[in-house]
Formats: sequence, structure tokens, C-alpha cells
Amino acid sequence: MAEHINKELEQRYSNTIFLNAVLPLLKTILEDTPALQKKWQKRCVCQVSCLLNNGLAGNEGKAGIHFIFENGTCTPVKGCCEQNPDLDLEFHSVEHLNLFFKSKTSKLPSLKGALKHPLLLVNFLSLLMKMGKLLGMTQAPKNEADQKLLVKCMFYLLSRGINILNKMEHPEVRNWTENSPDRVYAWAVEGHPDLSAHLRIKKGLSMARRGPYTKSMPFFTMKFDSPLSALGILQGTADMIRFTIEGKLTMVGGPEYGAMLGDRMMLVGSYVK
Repeated sequence: MAEHINKELEQRYSNTIFLNAVLPLLKTILEDTPALQKKWQKRCVCQVSCLLNNGLAGNEGKAGIHFIFENGTCTPVKGCCEQNPDLDLEFHSVEHLNLFFKSKTSKLPSLKGALKHPLLLVNFLSLLMKMGKLLGMTQAPKNEADQKLLVKCMFYLLSRGINILNKMEHPEVRNWTENSPDRVYAWAVEGHPDLSAHLRIKKGLSMARRGPYTKSMPFFTMKFDSPLSALGILQGTADMIRFTIEGKLTMVGGPEYGAMLGDRMMLVGSYVK
């Protein structure tokens, strides 16, 4: 990480990735876990937020994301809810939120609305804990369904995370995108079109999306032969060169571009660990 990036800016990078790339994965987890959906049939709004500017009152002094739950679905909405949510997990600072989701502090946020909606608090914390347990795994899950879910979540996290850092003008990512022609970088697992994501960059602009890019052949694709192989690379438990030789990983578009993409993936990882 560049030495000239100061601590406050690093905290902002982490915070924005947590709010806009990590926490939106609750939608994916709920979509892929039917057993949890029955707990989210009634409409409710849950929020995760942190205070800015030394606790200035009002939404202007908070960063956050809120989720609209209804009929077993979850819709993440960027920013704080204009009206009071049913539940708000309010952290006292940007750093507090970052440390909590990095599992580096046990200090809880303020649980606003918890006394009025205790069951909602239990259900929301359970969903957050499932996400945290899944993303915190250092070895691939034994269950194939969990393997697929984790791959999907990590593809989404990495593509969105790179996109966020570019929009925040992180120097390493911005230097990569600002002189780039129109190019699409993709992640995929053979035989599993639902396990895919892509990032499009062009002259400093970027856009991340779930699913495969269908308008044309991506400029570069990091393609795995199975979810388990994907987790070997994503979790850092496998050797990329050996996997490439064995055909478990195919870099469609040239290995030098794979190295570039890999550097940006590791950068995102550094902000959430």
C-alpha cells in the first residue's frame, strides 16, 4: 500500500468497502439460503451506520447503508434511511465500524430500536454472523452449496471493491484505469454461470456488475474449473502457477493481465482484513 496514503484515508477506504461492497452481500446470502427467508417475510428496515465529524447529529453526520426486507428478500440501499429505521446498528466512529467487521474489537455499536424489536435484532445479527463466518473462512467449506455461495460473495466483493477504490481515486487503482481503453475483466467458474462477476474500466471510469458480461468477449477472464479451485486462489491456500499448469485456473487474455488484476484483488483484501 502506498506510503503516502495517510491513516485517515485508509480508514475511509475500508469503511466505504465495508458499507458498499461487503454488507450488500447480505442480499446474496439471503437469496441463496431459503431457510433464512421465512424469517424476513414482514417489511422492515435495518441499518448499519457510523458517526462522522465527531458525532455530529443527523444523517449528515453519518455514513451508512440500510436494508429493506420484505417477502424473504433483501434490498440494500446506499446511505442512511431518510426516516428512522426499525433497527440501527450505529457505530461511534468510522474506525469502530472497521475494527468490528475486521473482528478486531468486541465493542458493540449502539443498538437503536433493539428494545422495541428484539426478534428483529436477533435475526439481523444472525444474518450478519453468517456473512462474517462465511467470509472469515480460511479453508474451503466442506458443503458444496456453501462453497458456491462463498465464491459468489467473493467475486462480488472483489469486483465492487476495485470499483469503489477507483471511484474514490485510490492512486494505485486510478493509475491502472485512467489510461485504459474500454476493457472488461471477469471472474467465472466453468459450468456455473451464476458464479461470475465482471468489472468494466475505461479512461478512469469503472462499473462492477454481478453475473457474466454478455455484450462481447471480456478482455480478460480469470476462469476456474470448479468452485473449490476458485476458493484455493481466493483464500490463498493454493499455488497459482501449479493451478494454471493443472488447468484448474485459466487466464483467458494473458497472464500479465492476471497479475494486474490479482494485485487489485489483494489490495481490496487488505482493506477488509
